Amino acid sequence: MNIENQVLGLTELSNYIKAFLAKKPENFNENDSDFELLLKKSEMENPWFTIDNQKFALNQWADLLTGENIRKWLAGYTISKTQKRVGLILAGNIPLVGFHDVISVVLSNHIPVIKLSSKDKYMVPFLLKKWKEFSGENIEYEFVERLNNFDAVIATGSNNTARYLEYYFKNHLNIIRKNRTSVAVLKGDETPEELKLLANDIFQYFGLGCRNVTRIFIPEEYVIDRLFESFVGFHDIINHNKYANNYEYNRAVYLLNQDKFWDNNFVMMKEDDKLFSPLSVINFSRYSSLDEVKNFLSENEESIQCIAAKEELGLNSIAFGEAQNPSLDTYADNVDTMKFLEVI
Repeated sequence: MNIENQVLGLTELSNYIKAFLAKKPENFNENDSDFELLLKKSEMENPWFTIDNQKFALNQWADLLTGENIRKWLAGYTISKTQKRVGLILAGNIPLVGFHDVISVVLSNHIPVIKLSSKDKYMVPFLLKKWKEFSGENIEYEFVERLNNFDAVIATGSNNTARYLEYYFKNHLNIIRKNRTSVAVLKGDETPEELKLLANDIFQYFGLGCRNVTRIFIPEEYVIDRLFESFVGFHDIINHNKYANNYEYNRAVYLLNQDKFWDNNFVMMKEDDKLFSPLSVINFSRYSSLDEVKNFLSENEESIQCIAAKEELGLNSIAFGEAQNPSLDTYADNVDTMKFLEVI
């Protein structure tokens, strides 16, 4: 395998995506029209995959896949000389969430044997086909309904599914990923601009990703209205039918149970120690000392994907607004996929 051709193919794929996203429909050529139809088909079959959200994901990938980024990423790894078949069970909670696994396997000189999520079954095959065209290489990959004939596996599922997967693949080298979510820790002096960036971390992809913030820690005297003011830019989210159904259902449950909650007509905030919150709800808790927060984060480390906070808090955090902008060397569940692929 000529790795440089693979890298050049990915950079061409990046340029192709950027050119498509920059065009207006009236300027589409035949290939552009096929791409647009694919986005519409994905949205029809999975209403969570709105055109805007799919294009957001594509734009993130186009920005990531520069020659400089890819070469810097690969420089820290040894490419395998022995080609193996790596089974991939992809998630489908947000658009292209499994694409990182796919390119990792290919660039490690292995063959991805891909079981697509029924919720995201069009974009990965389309991008793989384009990458193969642009690289001029015989990139090998296979799509299957059920995994068989593989040497290792990378699978993503719920906590319940993970137990089954761990048993099923116990005799194979594997990475089994479980449910994760993300949190934010506020110091109290965040600017309106920083809080608006936090809103992106909460609402992008309707909050369905493991990098979406579902729990916020706030100082004891913090005024909740400050957060609601920062959320206003996402008020149109309530016009999405499936999101609205979740909002109405959770609101009705809280009212029936006489639970205390704060509501701004498109999202609710509930004082709750739980890490995971229902869709359309953000859990929050007040803290008097940062040590309380650090203890919680440590105790729930295996369920937390990332922490959004100011760097000065010393929480190994990301900046507000960066939750959905992971780098190529940012790995799901903090397990280095490329290191795993080196040794299979």
